[in-house]
Order: sequence, then C-alpha cells, then structure tokens
Amino acid sequence: MARTADQARFEDLEVGHSAHFSKTVTEADVVLFAGVTGDFNPAHVDEVWARESRFEGRVAHGMLSAAFISTVLGTRLPGPGTIYVGQTLRFKAPVRIGDTVTARVTVRELEPERRRAHLETVCTTQDGTVVVEGQAEVLV
Repeated sequence: MARTADQARFEDLEVGHSAHFSKTVTEADVVLFAGVTGDFNPAHVDEVWARESRFEGRVAHGMLSAAFISTVLGTRLPGPGTIYVGQTLRFKAPVRIGDTVTARVTVRELEPERRRAHLETVCTTQDGTVVVEGQAEVLV
C-alpha cells in the first residue's frame, strides 16, 4: 500500500520530538463518554453521590484524559497512520468538568528495524497537575 502525503514517516522522527493536544472537558464530554463506553459510574454522572465520595464532586473518566494521548499519536506525533501497540497508564489526580487537559507525547526511543517508537505520555491540567502518565509503543 502506498503512503499518502499526510501519513507519518518514521524517518522524520527524532528522540526528543514532542507534540501536544489540549481540550477543556465539558459536561457533554463526560455524558457522551459514559454513553459510548457504558461507564455510568456515579463518580462521573451523579453529583449527589459524587459529593459524598473521596473526590467531593463529579470527576471525568480517567480514560477520557487517556484518550487525548491517542489524539496526539494519531493526528500529530507520529501522526496519521500510526498504529497503537501498547500503553501503560498511571492515574495520578482527578479531572473535573471545566478543567483543560493537555496530553503531551515525547519520543524516548526509536527502533528503526521494527519501525517502532517508544514514547513518554503525560496529561496535565491547566495548573500543571499531572493527571495521567505512562509510556506508549507505536508502529509508524
């Protein structure tokens, strides 16, 4: 299959390259994510219940923030055509409706013979709080 002009090129990657994506999490994002995934945990969708929880109010799904990492991988770095091979995640802090989450991906290691990239992944909120961190492996 021929490469199209907008596909990621392994040859263009270098250790240290990074890219990011930012999104302010809305009520609609949380409700739609619950609907798509079927995760109606009251921590996400029931304010009365969530106020009595350890978070003292509703929080966005952790996987919603993690999905922003996928956005970076598939649209920015490495970019279109990238195939996710693996991801580790650590959820460090809650995200609330109204928080702006920035997902950043940084190239840590390249395997030219396998066309694989190993990446550091981190999501932070507008005040710099790390909410998700991990590593990804992709096929470029």
